[in-house]
Amino acid sequence: MEDHYFIYLSFNNQAEGWRLPVNPESIEISEEGQGKTYNIVGKGGGTEETRAGEINVIQSPRLKTVSFSSFFPSKSHNYPFIVQGIPELTPNTPNYRYLSDGIHDPMKYVKDIRKWMETKHPIRFMYIVRRGREDGKLDNASDRDLNFPASIEKFEWKEVAGSPGDIEYTLSLKEYVFYSARNVQPVVNAKGETVLVQQQSARPNEGVMPETHTFQDGDSLTKISTKYYGDSARAREIQELNGISDSEVEGIENGTVLKLPPK
Repeated sequence: MEDHYFIYLSFNNQAEGWRLPVNPESIEISEEGQGKTYNIVGKGGGTEETRAGEINVIQSPRLKTVSFSSFFPSKSHNYPFIVQGIPELTPNTPNYRYLSDGIHDPMKYVKDIRKWMETKHPIRFMYIVRRGREDGKLDNASDRDLNFPASIEKFEWKEVAGSPGDIEYTLSLKEYVFYSARNVQPVVNAKGETVLVQQQSARPNEGVMPETHTFQDGDSLTKISTKYYGDSARAREIQELNGISDSEVEGIENGTVLKLPPK
């Protein structure tokens, strides 16, 4: 059966986003290692044999990059190749219906991408492949799917002279990895030894970071730090930024607007 391709860009935990109305003819995806090579002086023979010459030290892979070109069609052009249909499921987000099944004005796509770039916050790139079935529906999983946060590295666009209203574009993305400090706590193991254990960080939050937080019932600086930064390590920074003394920490009133430090 025929494969169906869908590409989605979304922003702020999928609060905004859309499907590309025209699939690119090709997508360039780069996945590279970053091994380093060294020349060493070896000692040959016997039990101490060591290879002399160039060696390769394997390190963590580089971030993926994705590049493609296509165009945003004018609504006045009823092109037959505009992507139709919506896959209901993805491997990572079951029962999630996608953000938009309609075609927007070409300048909306341009304005959204430019706005997302200006926020200096990652978007989410989703490349979904679905195999058509005999019953007319689409399969729900594929080992070719891509789904990851990314920064917009390059965006170029222009109006098409021969097709008034259409906008051609080229988009380059780079995989983004969320990172934050983690708490380390001493733990006594089975041998009675004290070891340091790194605490697991909270699930990365793709939402745009607000500048303030309004204090509510049940709040504390520790909980606020965990909510916005993934752990409690920045509670002290929030306290100092807002000029709250140690004696005032437990008496923050509901409705107090607290400034939040940037991530």
